[in-house]
Amino acid sequence: MTTVAEVMTRGVRSMSPQDPVTLAAQAMDELNVGVIPVCEGDRLVGMVTDRDIVVRGVAQQSDTRTMKLADVMSTDVRCAHEEDDIDEVLTQMAQTQIRRMPVLDREEHLVGIVSLGDIAAKDPQAEQDIALSLGDISSPAEPDRSSQSQASGAAGGGAARPQRGRA
Repeated sequence: MTTVAEVMTRGVRSMSPQDPVTLAAQAMDELNVGVIPVCEGDRLVGMVTDRDIVVRGVAQQSDTRTMKLADVMSTDVRCAHEEDDIDEVLTQMAQTQIRRMPVLDREEHLVGIVSLGDIAAKDPQAEQDIALSLGDISSPAEPDRSSQSQASGAAGGGAARPQRGRA
């Protein structure tokens, strides 16, 4: 049995819920990551992704200069524990369609992150499980049509192209 502790990334950078969104975006750029755990002390209170910043901040036309991580972060965070079995974590990732999970110790303190990439790089026997999990994770979700955005354009992205008529 391979445990999360054997493959996870330790020493991850975390930020406070009161930190500015712009600082998180800069940290993501600097670290070449798409997610940062949000903690109060060493207690995980949320996660913020580059997508959270765009969808919950920029797309809503909020002022990102004054926006805090608490305004855009996800608070219902699925976590793994150091002693968890990798197969169980892969199953949970597939079911919840996430590619990375924060890792907590027995006292519920943040100690790292485990990602599909960590598992693939450090546990070659998990190759088939990773492929199956990635397939489940990558299944398209239904779009949220509860409110209209101001974005418009042709389906598939981009603006509709005008038809050229024949003269």
